[in-house]
Amino acid sequence: MKKILLTAIIFLLGKPFIQAQTAPFEIYLEPMNISGLGGLQAFAFGQHDGKWLIVGGRLDGLHRRQPFASFDAAGNNNQLLVIDPSTQQFWTSTISALSVDLQEQLSSTNMQFHQEGNYLYLLGGYGYHTATASRKTFDFLTAIDVPSTINAIVNSGNIIPYFRQISDTSFGVTGGQLRMINNTYYLIGGNRFDGNYNPMGNPTYTQVYTNAIRKFNIIDNGTSIIIPHLPSHYDAAHLRRRDYNAIAQILPNGAEGITAFSGVFQPNVDLPFLNSVTIDSINYTVDNIFQQHYNHYHCANLPLYGATNQQMHNVFFGGIAQFYDSAGVMVQDNNVPFVKTIARVTRDAAGVLSEHKMGAEMPAYLGAGSEFIPLLNNPHFNNEVFKLDDFVNDTTHVGYIYGGINSSEANIFFTNNGTQSFASSTIFKVYVIKNNAVQIGEPKDIKSQGLQPVIYPNPGHGDFNLQFFLKKSTDVSFRVQALNGKILIEKTIPNMSPGQHLIKSLFQQSLKESVYLITIKTNQEEITRKIIVE
Repeated sequence: MKKILLTAIIFLLGKPFIQAQTAPFEIYLEPMNISGLGGLQAFAFGQHDGKWLIVGGRLDGLHRRQPFASFDAAGNNNQLLVIDPSTQQFWTSTISALSVDLQEQLSSTNMQFHQEGNYLYLLGGYGYHTATASRKTFDFLTAIDVPSTINAIVNSGNIIPYFRQISDTSFGVTGGQLRMINNTYYLIGGNRFDGNYNPMGNPTYTQVYTNAIRKFNIIDNGTSIIIPHLPSHYDAAHLRRRDYNAIAQILPNGAEGITAFSGVFQPNVDLPFLNSVTIDSINYTVDNIFQQHYNHYHCANLPLYGATNQQMHNVFFGGIAQFYDSAGVMVQDNNVPFVKTIARVTRDAAGVLSEHKMGAEMPAYLGAGSEFIPLLNNPHFNNEVFKLDDFVNDTTHVGYIYGGINSSEANIFFTNNGTQSFASSTIFKVYVIKNNAVQIGEPKDIKSQGLQPVIYPNPGHGDFNLQFFLKKSTDVSFRVQALNGKILIEKTIPNMSPGQHLIKSLFQQSLKESVYLITIKTNQEEITRKIIVE
């Protein structure tokens, strides 16, 4: 389908149309709840044949401040979970038959993980250590045969043969990220945290950041695992970060890469990094010119590459950040609150990064510790970056978001008694909507409207869907006009509730092939967009 010029209109009689920046795509989230499925955050996952294998993580919400209560054993995920989102079924298996070392690592939080073929590799993680009756970072690498484990759990079989574990002090890391470039593994950032957490620096723990990108290969014949370590990169100023997002990239030269976005904490102040680190197969580069203001802690993220314009897009879903948007104004909050922001960071053909707030938002203070699970039947590169230009339809289901912390308020850390947040069990279908004729994804310094409307498919044949957001209860009116001002359709929905809304098949009337204006009006604002009927 040909590209359509995106135009936003300020609806003032006698004033000209004002053209807005075109965004390459918009995001739509469709929630789905599976009966009986519990919530998780900070877990690892693998997948096979449409089913997910979920390992480790926490059953509770934000960790509490008191050492005796924070990361307690009661919140450990002590079972393996298989989820089939297409049939909305799930299965569980205890891990009690496995060795103690396996049980402890598999019930830990913030493991580094990567699936290569049938094997899910888990490194490190922070959890309860029985021998010391304390918490520690484990220095294990565990390999899980994902298809066989899923099959065993679904059929109530024996899981023991499908787990192998080795020990290596280099893997004693939590809060980092494990990624691949070509055939080499990259263990990026993170820290070794041993003992009981407390936020005041009291001597209940030791903490050492890796300050490193540790490179290695995994030679795995299905029985034994050999780890050839490769030269590492060390940088105490820029690689001293954890709990961040590391996303696979297609770089401007077409090669595979990784970009580490934000994370915590800066060496001299307890605030997130705003810069980024891009890694290629040879070296790494720190970008201090680009400043990322949204989505600082680890959250579900989605990579897409548009080959036509050589643009690498990275979408971040909620989480925790030092900045957020309030009615089009960027607000800085050094308490680093939970946020609802969905934002896109795009690298252009010249390698320049820019940040854009998306039209959609998370439906709550949600996203920290969640994961995006891709649908790999969509066109993608070897490193699972989606090929945006190869999406055939306007709207493409690209994957799911599962889990994460759901917080009742933006700032709960200093009042947290364990009841203000929880681990989310909601699954979101994630759709990428291409070529929307709406004003979306504006750069963060351009004021965005509160309604944040998304109309799709646009262009279309007259059967349009409308997604929008309401900050408060209000009547919502819709009006469709021809370019000559003639009103063709007009309707009002009274007393709509706050939150995200989706109206499917908004207009049942037949519209001739042409360009029209649709106006959405509430008690607070009025926005007009162009729609194209083909």
